[in-house]
Amino acid sequence: MKPKYHFFKNTKYAIEGIWSLIKNETSFCIELGIIIPAITISFFLPISLLENLILIFVLILILIIEALNSAIESCVDLTTDKWHEKAKMAKDYGSSAVFFSIVLALFTWGIILGHLYL
Repeated sequence: MKPKYHFFKNTKYAIEGIWSLIKNETSFCIELGIIIPAITISFFLPISLLENLILIFVLILILIIEALNSAIESCVDLTTDKWHEKAKMAKDYGSSAVFFSIVLALFTWGIILGHLYL
């Protein structure tokens, strides 16, 4: 039987996940340390509300992808402690997703900020 959905319990699990990411994942902390100031700065830019939302969205997307990558890495580490080509591929694929999200954010910020000065 499927457990009953509890909004507050599920929210508690999500918050525990965020704290675990902050405590255990250096990459997440570094990204968070860059993203929080960037979001703050975005509110002071002379851009439209839609442009500001897009800038914030691509930054939050990095954190989402990083959390999923960390979940993949944890599952792989739980499954095997030996080197395996498939384990390496899973970890590399997750890392490439983070890389693509960062490139997307940089590209987006470059386009939106670039039109301010051109």
